[in-house]
Amino acid sequence: MDQQLVSKLPALSFCAFSSNSGKTTLLTQLIPALIKRSVRVSVIKHAHHSFDIDYPGKDSYKLREAGAVQTMIASNTRWALMTEHRNTVEPNLNTLIAQLDINLTDLVLVEGFRHEAIPKIEVFRASLAQPLLAENDNTIIAVASDTKCVTHLPVLDLNNIEEIADFVMRFAIQPTF
Repeated sequence: MDQQLVSKLPALSFCAFSSNSGKTTLLTQLIPALIKRSVRVSVIKHAHHSFDIDYPGKDSYKLREAGAVQTMIASNTRWALMTEHRNTVEPNLNTLIAQLDINLTDLVLVEGFRHEAIPKIEVFRASLAQPLLAENDNTIIAVASDTKCVTHLPVLDLNNIEEIADFVMRFAIQPTF
């Protein structure tokens, strides 16, 4: 496990034994439910492979390939900052969360990073025939499952987004309402 999470922002990870368990699907449904509760959500998603949001031929790609450490692309609707870290050490969650604007975010939802020392909700589907991570990971605080499962932790109905949103609110957001 990596070092303990140090952040001014509350953060909660959604993890699973493997890909294709429904983490992204859950988050795309959970985010609007949290927004309805006036929570400003930012997301950090782990990629298990190299990725690029830019492509050859674009000016920003040429500038980055020329050696720029950071390249920002901006328009009237959004901006994106790409940072090259050019080494084989993947940045930890503390480093990534520190890049977020704390004035725009109430809660950071994290997809993946299951080895980081951060509170997690495990997404579990019995049909995938994989073990429950919660039995060996004390940072998992609940299991979101599409079936009943045996665990000492709270089990949330994976198909009940409002139930999961209520749990996230109780766990991660200080009661200010």
